[in-house]
Amino acid sequence: MMRGFGADELLDCYARGVFPMAEGRDDPRIFLLEPDERGILPLTDVHIPRSLKKSVRQDIYDVTVNLRFEDVVAQCATSAPGREETWINDDIRRLYTDLHHLGHAHSIECWRDDKLVGGLYGVTLGAAFFGESMFSTARDASKVALIHLVARLQAGRYKLLDTQFMTEHLTQFGGQTIAREKYRSRLETAKIQDADFMALPLDLNGAQTLQSITQKS
Repeated sequence: MMRGFGADELLDCYARGVFPMAEGRDDPRIFLLEPDERGILPLTDVHIPRSLKKSVRQDIYDVTVNLRFEDVVAQCATSAPGREETWINDDIRRLYTDLHHLGHAHSIECWRDDKLVGGLYGVTLGAAFFGESMFSTARDASKVALIHLVARLQAGRYKLLDTQFMTEHLTQFGGQTIAREKYRSRLETAKIQDADFMALPLDLNGAQTLQSITQKS
């Protein structure tokens, strides 16, 4: 890792619209990335597929917040079918753990039979949330975590949900790609506003979560 590069420096990168990656989880080097186009999920215009609504409403997973942050990051760094290589190396894991301890990184976990089967984590700065990675070892687990994240961000008055890149996984929720300059403008506005990741109760069930979300028809 670059000497003198810690959690505070990483947070400064996010404030400038830059985020870190590694070539692979076994590559010790970290480089900073600022794509020409950025993926976002508009928080006021979210679409939830009908089948996923059913999964959320039925509480097929127990959902927790910030209970096992380091375990979520570790799972996101692990190889999986269709994702043989990941960009999260040991230094990146340590940096995000430090951000979590400072209150600037959060996780959402999905459990079944007391086993962690899905989740996501990201960084928060002002009213911007930067989604970093998600994983799932059970059907729709990461998607359920994303719905709980959206509810929490809406309730907490967040203005920007940055997904870095756009994937088919995210387009079904209304995700879109915007140009770098437009992204920078939205980031500048969001990062200086106040937001509260813990605005919702921790014991909110699926039906209450769906009810709290402003959805696209």
